[in-house]
Amino acid sequence: MIKTVFKWESGMVMVFNKKGEQIPKYQGQYEGVKGSILKDAPPEAVFSHGFRDDFELKVVPREEW
Repeated sequence: MIKTVFKWESGMVMVFNKKGEQIPKYQGQYEGVKGSILKDAPPEAVFSHGFRDDFELKVVPREEW
């Protein structure tokens, strides 16, 4: 089950389960995996952006991800 989703400045997406393990089927470029992630992620999943200018992850609402 999806717990945490990271979208990087490059458009690469990384997805982790509650054990902190990556879920390869949801990883890739944003446009290629966005639909399946939004469809399968539970309401409590955490979505975030990681950008190089501030070196911090920013948690964002699912609708803005």
